[in-house]
Amino acid sequence: MHLLNIDKENYIGQADPYILESGGRYYIYTTGHDGIYAYESDDLFSGWKFAGRVMTMADHDSFWAPSVIELDGKFYMYNSIEIYNDKPDKGGHRGAMHVSEADNPLGPFKNTTQILHPFSIDAHVVKNEAGLFIFYSTNRFKGKRIGTYIVVDKMLDPYHVAGNPVPVVVPTLDEDIYRRNRYRWGKHWHTIEGAFYFKEGDWHYLMYSGNCFEKPTYYIGYARAKTDETDLTKIKFEKYPDDNTYAPVISANEFEEGTGHHSMIKKDGQWYAVYHARDYDDGLNASAFDARNARICKLNVEDGIITAERYKDKV
Repeated sequence: MHLLNIDKENYIGQADPYILESGGRYYIYTTGHDGIYAYESDDLFSGWKFAGRVMTMADHDSFWAPSVIELDGKFYMYNSIEIYNDKPDKGGHRGAMHVSEADNPLGPFKNTTQILHPFSIDAHVVKNEAGLFIFYSTNRFKGKRIGTYIVVDKMLDPYHVAGNPVPVVVPTLDEDIYRRNRYRWGKHWHTIEGAFYFKEGDWHYLMYSGNCFEKPTYYIGYARAKTDETDLTKIKFEKYPDDNTYAPVISANEFEEGTGHHSMIKKDGQWYAVYHARDYDDGLNASAFDARNARICKLNVEDGIITAERYKDKV
């Protein structure tokens, strides 16, 4: 179900929606060309209002995939920004992870600081008994399935990453292919991105998006681990149901395509996914970068299994 209003006359996109609850109020942050935008509501399912741009950085663009965490009364936003004063990766990618801070959820988020080198995107920063951890995606150019994959690293504080990333979810399927023959013939580029970690019972879950956001085949899957380990860099996540089976939780159906890059929130004991997709008949350019808009659905989580309940006009 659509979650945020769409002003088709002035639409700026609602890609990569990240949801946060603070003080009984809900906030959603989205990707933007010239900064990060936000929405707010007192009700998870309705009444969302556009709050405008809450973070930007002069002389930069491509502000991708925000996530926000509240720590000790401050709000820290993590997102990648296209940079020009650092060496790009081997593929020429310049997106690099930054952090900004604010005293309230709608910012403005300032003190923007680069914390990782290119290529680093799609952070999810989490805190547990073992400390602060950052999941993010980066690139590799060697091996059978080259492309973008997810790593996890410890954080020393909100502004500093330990620098010992551990791979946690890597491409294993043809369904993970972003583009065929991207850099040379016979070498297909794969993408695993959009990490979102959570724990339920004895299970740790790491959800992700695979394939290409521009394609109808973009999808959401997950990896899991049943363990009492709290150091997230030491957990061996395994794709569900295994490395060789395509079993998406959310993928294209009869009313939406390009489903992916979600975040999650738990309300009254029920998990919900907030993700982006494109309608087949929404009046927007279905292939456009900004045609993605935010949706919400139930996610049922039980004993290592995640299933989604999706409806066009209800939650």
